[in-house]
Amino acid sequence: MTHEKSYRRAGNSITAIRFFLISLLLITGLSVTVSGADVQGDFNGNDAVDIGDVSKVAYMVAGNTPEDMSADFNGNGYVDVGDAAIIAYVFVGKMTMPETALSYPVVDTGQVNCYNNEEEITCPAEGEAFYGQDAQFSGNQPDYTVSDDGLTVYDEFTGLTWQKIPENTGLNYEEAYDYCESLELGGYDDWRMPTTKELFSISDFSEGWPYLDTEYFDLADSGSVSKDEQYWTEPYVGTTEQGKSDAAFGVNHGTGHIKAYPAKVSGRMGNYVRAVRGDSYGVNDFTDNGDGTITDSATGLMWQQADSGSGMDWDNALTYANNLTLAGYDDWRLPNVKELQSIVDYTHSPSAADAADLGPAIDTDFFTVTELPAGTTNYDPDYGYYWTSTSAYFNKQDPGYYYAWYVAFGTAVGNSGTDSHGAGAVRFDTKVEDGPLGEGGERYYNYVLCVRDTD
Repeated sequence: MTHEKSYRRAGNSITAIRFFLISLLLITGLSVTVSGADVQGDFNGNDAVDIGDVSKVAYMVAGNTPEDMSADFNGNGYVDVGDAAIIAYVFVGKMTMPETALSYPVVDTGQVNCYNNEEEITCPAEGEAFYGQDAQFSGNQPDYTVSDDGLTVYDEFTGLTWQKIPENTGLNYEEAYDYCESLELGGYDDWRMPTTKELFSISDFSEGWPYLDTEYFDLADSGSVSKDEQYWTEPYVGTTEQGKSDAAFGVNHGTGHIKAYPAKVSGRMGNYVRAVRGDSYGVNDFTDNGDGTITDSATGLMWQQADSGSGMDWDNALTYANNLTLAGYDDWRLPNVKELQSIVDYTHSPSAADAADLGPAIDTDFFTVTELPAGTTNYDPDYGYYWTSTSAYFNKQDPGYYYAWYVAFGTAVGNSGTDSHGAGAVRFDTKVEDGPLGEGGERYYNYVLCVRDTD
């Protein structure tokens, strides 16, 4: 069965569409002059009067171009007179235009409990300390289906199909890439290595250790949950302390992190891989609204354009977001870890080997992030860590949620000040200075970029 849209025509469709076009012009008072064919209703110049002409006039009225969205407004798989009817109702105020599907829907983290700096708490009310954390905002829930043969998992929400049982041999990056490209599984041969954003979409932060829903996905090390559940994704453009110029990103489904790893190491020190197939997922579509906000039409999220300008601990980051009024909106929040990771630009890093790739791991055509004071790290300029609303615990032996996840838009350094894990890394930090389980090297005072839903 084909999924391409089909065009239906009834015997009187041309007359009906011409009538609709004339009515639309009368309702809106719009005067359209394209060519002599206009009188006959052929606005799109295809030598026929059809639904395409309805769409073109509708987009002209709305101030858009015909390419901006599909004409299948009623979602029946066809472009037909039903779509013309919807447009007509929209323009006479009888209904609103149906929502279009997001190309990059951010999957919820799964976190359902609330925490302060030391322990689980009853979720606070608005105005109370620690209000506005991850568990208090429900997002797009994952919807997985395991194939009848038990080999693959289809994510109804992202449209991606995953290898259920990953390759459990330690591979270097090139070996993992070749493995995915040559894989034949479940009757398909178009498997590939996932991008970092794609693999992170199946991360599950409901509990942790593992950060993966094992009801649907197998771990590579089925005997235990270890910190070595590391899976390759795309290469990294920076130079890291361990991987040097040959580093590549991976998602750790044991600890939850995203880090860059030495790309040439295989065997016991290599990483695993979980292949994926399907259309690309994780491509942003930013618009500068000209009012200090950025809309990502791919995710349906609106972002604060310029960051907080100064660092703060986690509780104050939540308060900052709760109190923010910007561009007439007062429903801003601290983003969860998947939301904030969705705007990472993995093609740039302050430690990039290529000068063309230097910069923060965020699109600076749209966002403004604060430069760290010179000498903070071994890189100049460098950029900060950014809090998320998602909590984390340190390890399986001490499962207190003392930490919160952050995204490094600058280098993800260790105690030496050298980039250890790469710009765009996702790690956690203690929520407050002198908090429990501090290991040294924490910053505590991280920056904030707030988010809100566009609908």
